[in-house]
Amino acid sequence: MDEKAAPVRIEPVPEPPYVYIYVRPRPKVVVKRDLLPGLVVLLTTFAAGLPAAYVWSRLAPAQLKIVSPQDNKFYPIGVESYHRLDALMVFVLIGLGAGTVTGIATWLLRQRRGPIVMLGMTAGSFAAAWFAQWLGGSLAAGAYPMPSSIKPNDTLLVAPSLETWWGVLAWPLAAALAYGCCAAWNGLDDLGRRLG
Repeated sequence: MDEKAAPVRIEPVPEPPYVYIYVRPRPKVVVKRDLLPGLVVLLTTFAAGLPAAYVWSRLAPAQLKIVSPQDNKFYPIGVESYHRLDALMVFVLIGLGAGTVTGIATWLLRQRRGPIVMLGMTAGSFAAAWFAQWLGGSLAAGAYPMPSSIKPNDTLLVAPSLETWWGVLAWPLAAALAYGCCAAWNGLDDLGRRLG
């Protein structure tokens, strides 16, 4: 039997209700309002160079040297010359630790997060490391005074010194890396400033 197929009736699909999606405007970098806090961060970080210099002057090892009878110059005894590298590595480790603490502490200033405060922190870290290197040498020289009279073949402890400025870079690099890792982990457009 030839039956006629019943027409298929297609129901119209109802349109979904209109949903308004609010797009939050992208936060802008605040420069004027963050200049003073950035300067405060810079000066506070610079002041941290004083305890870093004191700690380095106490931890860095002195070198045992002998006075040469030929030219009255100081020469290290045995493997004491390795202490030149030891003094630099102690300074670098202090800088890495201080930089990590500086970066995390600056990140905790929630209302001031951003590039201006980060630049102030990095500049202050560089200045603090330079100040720690300069002052640490003076403090170490005071801890190991030279005798008033020196004769050939005398042995004496010579104060540690930093013979290169490369160690100064450890503090600002660690601070910038710690702050940058915190910012990358945050993931918010305004770095969470509005939540503080």
